[in-house]
Amino acid sequence: MKRILITGGAGFLGSHLCDRFVKEGFHVIAMDNLITGDLRNIEHLFKLPNFEFYHHDVSKFIHVPGQLDYILHFASPASPIDYLKIPIQTLKVGSLGIHNCLGLARVKGARVLIASTSEVYGDPLVHPQTEEYWGHVNPVGPRGVYDEAKRFQEAMTMAYHTYHGLETRIIRIFNTYGPRMRLNDGRVLPAFIGQALRGEDITIFGDGSQTRSFCYVDDLVEGIYRLLMSDYAQPVNIGNPSEITIKDFAEEIIKLTGTTQKVVYLDLPKDDPKQRQPDITKAKEILGWEPKVDRAEGLKITYDYFRNLPKERLFDEAIHREF
Repeated sequence: MKRILITGGAGFLGSHLCDRFVKEGFHVIAMDNLITGDLRNIEHLFKLPNFEFYHHDVSKFIHVPGQLDYILHFASPASPIDYLKIPIQTLKVGSLGIHNCLGLARVKGARVLIASTSEVYGDPLVHPQTEEYWGHVNPVGPRGVYDEAKRFQEAMTMAYHTYHGLETRIIRIFNTYGPRMRLNDGRVLPAFIGQALRGEDITIFGDGSQTRSFCYVDDLVEGIYRLLMSDYAQPVNIGNPSEITIKDFAEEIIKLTGTTQKVVYLDLPKDDPKQRQPDITKAKEILGWEPKVDRAEGLKITYDYFRNLPKERLFDEAIHREF
């Protein structure tokens, strides 16, 4: 049985990856320090003989006994609320964390896939964004702690690939959504749905003309799986190229939830990207991948998940414990 380590395994994406690799017959080891992860996302897996959970911070030395065939490094705060509140830890997981994962992979002879992000493109001057675009990032701005952590992570990964011959894969993830997101993590989709469910005003930052491209989590997980099993070592965009303005997206959420709350506009945060749309030509050609779930279908599934949560979870804290 192949063994895989998934860091950030109790998080939104990590937990869905745990499900997928358990289903594929892997022995899955999930690792998470539970700053932003939640054991409720993976508790259904605890009874399985081919699943383990390690409560550990990947920024510290990692020890996993026995054979290890694959490592997925998905440990990182991923929302503005999180990485603005814990900027040092965000930088550490993208530097010390990736170094520890790559070192472990080298010892074990494992293949590594790292979760990079469209944030490496910053506030882009090229649209849509191709993998060849180097980005437009403010390294000392408030978002720099996340953007530069991901950029460093890519550089470190390629260094291990080039100089140590390590098998590495790099995925650049665009806006993703689905069940198990945290309603209060600051990302646009759970923010809108959470506000609707709590009877709060819908908050749009800026004038709403900025764009995002939303990919349903099942599609993303399929792309990750295909990239891991491929022989391609350069970065690959995985996302849905269906672009929509934030204002139009808010209207979709209002229609879906039936909320009667008003829309309010606030100042746009510093360095917030104005456009976000992936060019997925490489994913199509190399992986035979493209998204299958349209936004209307994915939003309905996601909304049904959120509205069936216990009411107290509508007010969950953005970060579960302090440093």
